[in-house]
Amino acid sequence: MTKNIILLNAKGGCSKTTSTVTLGHGLVIQGKTVLIVDLDAQGQCATLLGMEQGPGVFDLLISERKTKEIIQQSGRPGLDLIPGNQKTATAQNVLTIERRPISELRDKLNGLGYDYILFDTAPSINDLTALGIYASDYFLIPTAVDFLSTEGIFKVMQSIKQIQEQTGHNGKLAGILPSFADATKETQATLDDLKNNFPGAVLPIIHRATIMRECAAAGKTIFEVDPQSRAAQEYNALISHVLQVTK
Repeated sequence: MTKNIILLNAKGGCSKTTSTVTLGHGLVIQGKTVLIVDLDAQGQCATLLGMEQGPGVFDLLISERKTKEIIQQSGRPGLDLIPGNQKTATAQNVLTIERRPISELRDKLNGLGYDYILFDTAPSINDLTALGIYASDYFLIPTAVDFLSTEGIFKVMQSIKQIQEQTGHNGKLAGILPSFADATKETQATLDDLKNNFPGAVLPIIHRATIMRECAAAGKTIFEVDPQSRAAQEYNALISHVLQVTK
């Protein structure tokens, strides 16, 4: 059975897209099949994978094309992508105007046969994000270890709760992923605050690492650039957690 996971935060700059792509490739390395669906109009999942952005999400939700015709191979066996671009924002507008059912995305992706479907999202809680929340079995919330990013977690949790109360959806929190961590007192204070507010939900940290920017520029994941690096090992810990939580 496919497990759907959405990565979301109401603020940008929290390593959400990087974590989506890295988690997806890491799961494939562990023998799983993965489809990434980019619900962000910035379309950066394709960029991080060395692919072209495209109107995949628009075609999925608005056009009459079949879902399997829209899926693109990443060049990494087992890892596929439905890309996004600026037309994703048009899809968002159409969904709002036409008041499409919240099950629209889930229904379009049902029965594809992947082990995992991962949703990357815009740094806001919009109608597309709501569709992604409803389509997901698990929520993973990356956050930079600063006050503004952690404030976004409360907005996300409130939105999830509201959708669940309205629809009866029963997805689970897979964890809160602290990213861009360093050795400053601010980082430690923010981590302590996270653990106090969300006991048992805070995952091991992802440190700030220059090599991740190098990966982005090359259109490759950390597992292709330096699988022995600290960044790779930290993401491997996330992958192990996801495999354990979703088994």
